[in-house]
Amino acid sequence: MGFRSQLEQFLDRATVRNAIIVVIVLNAIVLGMETSETLMASFGPLITAFDKACLAIFIAEIAAKLVAKGPRFFRDGWNVFDFVIVGIALIPAAQGLSVLRALRILRVLRVISAAPSLRRVVEGFVTALPGMGSVFLLMALIFYIGSVMATKLFASSFPEWFGDLGLSAYSLFQIMTLESWSMGIVRPVMEVYPYAWAFFVPFIMVTTFAVVNLLVGLIVNSMQDAHTQEETDKTDAYRDEVMARLNAIERHLSESKGK
Repeated sequence: MGFRSQLEQFLDRATVRNAIIVVIVLNAIVLGMETSETLMASFGPLITAFDKACLAIFIAEIAAKLVAKGPRFFRDGWNVFDFVIVGIALIPAAQGLSVLRALRILRVLRVISAAPSLRRVVEGFVTALPGMGSVFLLMALIFYIGSVMATKLFASSFPEWFGDLGLSAYSLFQIMTLESWSMGIVRPVMEVYPYAWAFFVPFIMVTTFAVVNLLVGLIVNSMQDAHTQEETDKTDAYRDEVMARLNAIERHLSESKGK
């Protein structure tokens, strides 16, 4: 077994992955501590040194993976994700790029690639995007129709909420999220237009309780499919390993009989 194979097996160990997760969490805590002027005044050099140590560990991990996997490193989307996140942290923060220092917190996102359960959630979300596109298109059509109707119906009395399509769309979005929709918007409108409920209630039923739950259902279904595929891949890998061992035993027995 070559050095690269041994290094790859070492990096794939559960203890190594768990250690990286611990470093990611500790680094997140340190980055939060850097926002406190009191802590930075008392322990600034120590906090900065610990942050640099965490970054050094991340760089060493990425370098080790590059050595172990070679070109195969960039075939895995999660490896590319880690590479970009760590690379952002290395960009100088001087000369107008100080905003990039705030992007160091993105290193916390590395816990997604390090934790299989979180990775499955993201994979399920990404898998659901095509189906979600159709739902978003449906939502856009509903909002456009609702905005036109609301502007025609209520613009004259409530221009601050329904004066044009943009204002109407924003107000309807607030209503969809159920944030102060009744006392804040609908009841004042109903004082002038008593039958306005006939517009708002069906809009909430369609958007909040139907379309939004449809989005949730798509994401959950995609997550379940991703989990099933992961279990299938594990089963196939185990089966292939068993078959390889059986073939090796069979060859060994054949060679023994030949002797």
